[in-house]
Amino acid sequence: QVQLVESGGGLVQAGGSLRLSCAASGRTGSSYAMGWFRQAPGKEREVVAAIGRSGGSTYYADSVKGRFTISRDNAKNTVYLQMNSLKPEDTAVYYCAASWKYTGIIVTAAPYDYWGQGTQVTVSS
Repeated sequence: QVQLVESGGGLVQAGGSLRLSCAASGRTGSSYAMGWFRQAPGKEREVVAAIGRSGGSTYYADSVKGRFTISRDNAKNTVYLQMNSLKPEDTAVYYCAASWKYTGIIVTAAPYDYWGQGTQVTVSS
């Protein structure tokens, strides 16, 4: 079993920055593909960014490309999402996810085995 705990959410003005962290515990190591998803009220959960097991490959949704950066520190079992130039439409609950079975980029929710509890990000205009 793996437990994922997100932190770093909060309230920020448009144009501001936040860095989300996702700390993994339990059956940890570098053997997970990881992703960040978000879900706004009344909307489907959507992928924001994903990173492969080694950290050498990444994916970004078009809506965040150039503003968000996903990274990982396997020694700390932690994945980060640096969010810059935040917009009100980035407001959502952000979730991190981990896949034991896959090592590459995963951009859909179904293949992920483990999910965090979510952290709220609110961007005011």
